[in-house]
Amino acid sequence: MPHRPLVDHRVYTIRLRRMGEFLEVFNRLAMPVLLQTLEHPVGFYLSQVGPQNQFVHLWAYESLADYERRSQARDAHPDFPAYLAASEHLITAQETRLVRAAAMPAWPAR
Repeated sequence: MPHRPLVDHRVYTIRLRRMGEFLEVFNRLAMPVLLQTLEHPVGFYLSQVGPQNQFVHLWAYESLADYERRSQARDAHPDFPAYLAASEHLITAQETRLVRAAAMPAWPAR
């Protein structure tokens, strides 16, 4: 079982032809806050097949309580509203899923 078995799987659908602008705003305004409050992400991905214009980011947590604590810290951070305001016109939809690691005995641990 991984050290942080709970993953926040977020999918933002970005307005057509605005991904570059969104990524710039995200890097400049969101990432400093997220690194302080959520720590390091599992990764970032852009959709290639299926629904397009989607930005996926994954964040790992030790537990639901850890997720709630760090999410509240993010939301309460004084710099976070600037990101929300700057990205509002760029995001057309958001999906958030919490997924838990599955114990798979036949799969070797890394």
